[in-house]
Amino acid sequence: MNPSTMTGLEILQAIAAGKLPMPSIAETMPMQVAEIGKGFIKFTARADKRHLNPAGGVHGGFFATVLDSVLGNAIFSELGAGVGYGTVDLAVKMLAPLPMDEEVIAEARVVHISKRMGVAEGTIRSRSGKLIAHGTTTCLILRPDVPK
Repeated sequence: MNPSTMTGLEILQAIAAGKLPMPSIAETMPMQVAEIGKGFIKFTARADKRHLNPAGGVHGGFFATVLDSVLGNAIFSELGAGVGYGTVDLAVKMLAPLPMDEEVIAEARVVHISKRMGVAEGTIRSRSGKLIAHGTTTCLILRPDVPK
């Protein structure tokens, strides 16, 4: 299996099937692919004691990292072989405390994609459906055939 010849969707499907490893960020921020389709992705995530701020709550960086991951990967799922992306802008609105040691659902959908730019929006929700955070991203599409 050669990721350099696979589309973004094929890479993400291989990760979900366990044929390719999760990116190393998933060791720091426990995340797993739960569902994947073109322009859509759903992760499960779980904050633990490693992710607390000095006040004892889940650090905002956990929210941001999980949202950046699903938002970027929603865009990645639309890209061809050899095409990458990079986050240009990430906006995160934390609406409720994120529970520690409880699985949450993060999902994102592509809103717009062109040759050079992708835009996605996503959420983090509790298992019961409570909205915990909302985010948007703009990503630069890194195509080898388009001059920089």
